[in-house]
Amino acid sequence: MDKLIMLLATGFGLGRLPKAPGTWGTLPAFPIQLLLLTLAPLTYALALVAIFILAVVVAGMAEKILDRPDPGMVVIDEIIGMLIALIAVPATPLAWLGAFLLFRFFDILKPWPIRLIDRRCHGGLGIVLDDVLAGVYALACIHLLLHLL
Repeated sequence: MDKLIMLLATGFGLGRLPKAPGTWGTLPAFPIQLLLLTLAPLTYALALVAIFILAVVVAGMAEKILDRPDPGMVVIDEIIGMLIALIAVPATPLAWLGAFLLFRFFDILKPWPIRLIDRRCHGGLGIVLDDVLAGVYALACIHLLLHLL
């Protein structure tokens, strides 16, 4: 069971890469998003909620398995954050690249209140929540850009 938890937590092993595991760990969100786009809107929303819950549980379990807080190799939080950043974004390479760059910007910079959440929330929810908020920031910005352009 620990192997399955770690496989999911590390984004199918991408979080174990030595350089920029969070950036690499974001990549599984794209094929997942392609699958989600085939769903009806309500099912899409429910699937995102289910992935969020899975991410919280898996991140918390991985933290316990590794016995250290918010381990860098745990990237399931980046996956759900990126999926949020892609909500209703056209499935074009340029739009998805923009959402990716914005998500990574907010995830790395951690503007208020993301940094506060990152410091004060712990466990699986703490690991995931800052990335969810970075995804919301990226979502707002990409949609603003798409509207203006």
